[in-house]
Amino acid sequence: MSANNKKEHLQTDKSRPFSGSSSTPHQGNWLVPGAAAMALIVGMPIIALIVMSLSGDTASLAHLGKTVLTRASLTTGMLLVGLVIFTGSIGAISAWLVSFFEFPGRRVFVWALMLPLAVPTYISAYAFTEFFTFTGPVQTLVRDIGGFSSARDYWFPDIRSLPGAIFVLSMVLYPYVYLSVRALFFVQGRRAIEAGLLLGANQRRILTKILLPLARPALALGVILAMMEAINDIGAMEYLGVQTLTFSIFSIWVHQGDMAGAAQLALILLFLVLALILAERWARKGQSFVETGSGSTMAFERMRLRGPKAALAMVACLIPVGLGFGVPVIILGTYAGRYLQTGFDSALLNALLTSVSLAGIAALIAVLLALFLSYAVRVRATKPIGFLVRFASTGYAMPGTIIALGIFLPIAMFDNFVDSQMRQWFNISTGLLITGSGATLVYAYVVRFMAVAEGSIDASFKKISSNLDSAARCFGYSQLQVFTRILLPLMRPAIATAGLLVFIESLKELSATLMLRPFGIETISIYIHDLASRGKIEQAGIGSLLLILVGIIPVIILSRTTLKDR
Repeated sequence: MSANNKKEHLQTDKSRPFSGSSSTPHQGNWLVPGAAAMALIVGMPIIALIVMSLSGDTASLAHLGKTVLTRASLTTGMLLVGLVIFTGSIGAISAWLVSFFEFPGRRVFVWALMLPLAVPTYISAYAFTEFFTFTGPVQTLVRDIGGFSSARDYWFPDIRSLPGAIFVLSMVLYPYVYLSVRALFFVQGRRAIEAGLLLGANQRRILTKILLPLARPALALGVILAMMEAINDIGAMEYLGVQTLTFSIFSIWVHQGDMAGAAQLALILLFLVLALILAERWARKGQSFVETGSGSTMAFERMRLRGPKAALAMVACLIPVGLGFGVPVIILGTYAGRYLQTGFDSALLNALLTSVSLAGIAALIAVLLALFLSYAVRVRATKPIGFLVRFASTGYAMPGTIIALGIFLPIAMFDNFVDSQMRQWFNISTGLLITGSGATLVYAYVVRFMAVAEGSIDASFKKISSNLDSAARCFGYSQLQVFTRILLPLMRPAIATAGLLVFIESLKELSATLMLRPFGIETISIYIHDLASRGKIEQAGIGSLLLILVGIIPVIILSRTTLKDR
């Protein structure tokens, strides 16, 4: 080879992107404006909410403070405090038992303790109300044992109260704590227990001095997730007669027609949610637990429980599963059996078909957006891109009421603008093109649940080495070919999981759906809510049972991916 040929060969090699990154600094610049546009679209509800709140005067806010804000804030605060106590206790104790002790049924309880996640909070409220009502099995048993003839002869707690709401929500939301604490115990707790035993500590000291401090970040994460789900709830609070901030926003908008007041109250609620997120991060501040060596795969012998201790452990795990999952399934299953022949009416089938269609479209859009944003981070791992992706994924932290409020006004303004222009130019009325269709619901679902899809896809991207991208680029593949022919086939399981999770969450969503549903469009969650609000919970049994059965799917996914007990 001549000197000139060698020089050309070296220059050609230098021009190839053979570095550790998947692209050169100038490649993927188009991803930045794309990510910015997506973040703006997803963040539009917050911007619109601020604009709406400023349109109201201080007198409106003062009136809300006197009539609604104080009482609703106090109720919300007491609800959250109750959830912290009950979900934290149930989730941490059950995670501790199945992680470090061996007793009959432990292997079943490992995954069964997650089953209440399949029950939407509003369906749980319907079931528990029927379970504890005067004609329900509990009070019937009390009358039979005590020989009572009427409700005046004995006292029984009212499930339709704040303590009842705390109980109902705790029974279906404790798995958030169980999942996070159990995962931490599975990775870190075994080594901690081994160290404690070597130092001569008993089980009580190991629990109080080692495991609880170790689990504090995971405990805080699980509790705050449960609190955020409770803040998002409308259906259960309305049915149980508890006026939280979220229900107050819904009532002020729908019943009083005061959008500015609802927006002002929504901003206060948003600040509360942000405070919860900051509290969770503060709880993890300075906490760093790193698994060294092969501790997570080392043989670990659980302490075998016998006699009364084994029975007590079984009961401690059986009670939350039985109440959180068993009671709703049994009550609603009984009602579904009564109306099995007439329950599958055209209204239910149409609502189910509408829900499947809207949730399917939302899942497809959310997965596409999540793929774009996650790939943008992979190609251009800069601070602006990272910020935009995080901002676009904040919808999951916003209650559905806030998202609905922020979406409705700008979309309605756009619809009215298009209609006025078409009238002016062509003398044609287009009506409400977006707000009059299911597009607003799809938009709300995407904003609310895109973080679910982005998290799953981003985690899968991080498992694929960027050297694979560089190698493909060296063989002449374009950036698009690397994405479509190499990365996408490897990402299929994560894409399917992300789409399925968004689909099921959209299917169950009630808060945003209740506030944004157009006239003539009814989803399965609205169908169940309307029947329950009219006192026809028995007729809603089939639809409720269908939603619970569908909700089991993400529980199975979680059990297969995060809680492999090997």
